[in-house]
This record gives sequence, structure tokens and C-alpha cells, in this order.
Amino acid sequence: MTGTLYGVGVGPGDPELLTLKAVRILQSVPVVAYPATPQGSAQARDIAAEWLTGKREIPITMPCMLDRGPVNQGYDEAAIVIAEELTGGKDVAILCEGDPLFYGSFSYLLQRLGGRFPCVVIPGINSVSAAGAAAATPLITGEQRLTVIPATAGDEVLRRTLLDSDSVAILKPGRHRPRLLELLRETGRTEDVLYIEQASRPAERIVKRFEDIPATPGPYFALFLVVRAENRQQER
Repeated sequence: MTGTLYGVGVGPGDPELLTLKAVRILQSVPVVAYPATPQGSAQARDIAAEWLTGKREIPITMPCMLDRGPVNQGYDEAAIVIAEELTGGKDVAILCEGDPLFYGSFSYLLQRLGGRFPCVVIPGINSVSAAGAAAATPLITGEQRLTVIPATAGDEVLRRTLLDSDSVAILKPGRHRPRLLELLRETGRTEDVLYIEQASRPAERIVKRFEDIPATPGPYFALFLVVRAENRQQER
């Protein structure tokens, strides 16, 4: 019998936002894997640290670069190590910030391992839901549409999205923040903008006025919520 591969969403940052099922799985598995920077930082591990005592840990080192070659190599190498554990009959939980299948790193390991081993995915609270909760702002109501898009999308794609969608979540602004502010001005959405950094974490920051958002590069763990003004009446 092979082990089971678990994709465990650990939520946006607050350890109290782990689901009961996620905690139960983390308590039961002998092996956990998680993405880590070359310097050893591992946000997903930090969130779940309370439940990892005595586990065999497999850090998956991910270089911070746009070139997908080294990144894919990192996933290939991690898949080999994880497959050895699963083949030996050990269950393995792969930790993923937010939700495993919502821009989650687990998706790439699922592609490599999901066809060979039993797999169970434990959903987690994603960054968009956490940001809406932090700002106490409804994201969409009734027949409205919500579009989720990364800040790396081209200007024309972002411009069209801002013009056509009732609500827009722009993820991972980072160095793109000045460019995004210009696009929000162009599309007349400045009154609809909320900017949230580190939702649910101790460093959480919510900026509710467009003019207060710094026109400089910002952190990776942030997002813009662009919500029609009528949705924000309660919050105001």
C-alpha cells in the first residue's frame, strides 16, 4: 500500500484560520513538505508550526526568479523525494499558503504525483476572502461578477478587466504597484479601491483611500480589491 498525498491549505497567515480538517491531517501524517526560499524562509511552515513537532520535513527550495526552468527543476526534484516517501507507505502532507488549488504551489506537485498516488486536497481560506474579511467589505452581491487576476498580467488585460468587472482582486502587486495605480486612474476606479497587505497576519495593513496608497513598489503579500462603491456603503 502506498501512502496518501495530501494538499493542505494552511490559510492566509493567521494560524487560527487553519481548518479543523487541516489540523487533523497534520497531526496524523509522518511527513510534511512545504515551499521554502533559498534562504530557508517558509511561510506555510510558519503558519502550521504548532502541528509539526516530530515530523520528517521536506523543504522545497524555490528560487525567486521569473525563469521557469529552475523553478520546474525544483518541483521535479521535490516530486522524486516525496514519491519515495509515498512509495514506502508514508502519508505526506504538502503545505500551501491560502488554498492549494488557488494559485497554489501544490498544483505543480499534483501534476507530477497525482496520477501515481492517492490524493486528498484540504481547501484553505484564500487571500481574496481574507482581504475582504479584514476590510469587512462584501466582494460581490446578487448578479455581480468577481474577477481575480495577477498583477503580472499585461496592461491591456488589466485595463479591460477593470472596465468590465464589478469587482476585481489584483494579486501579488509587489513591484507592479505604481503601474497598477496608473491603470486604476485611467479606468476611473479610484473610488472603488481597497489596498490590503498581509491580510490576517500581525503586519496586516488596510488602506481605504486611493491617495494614501504609496506610488512605489510594495510587498508581495498584498492585493488590491476593486469593489463597486455601492458594495462598500456598509463599510463606510
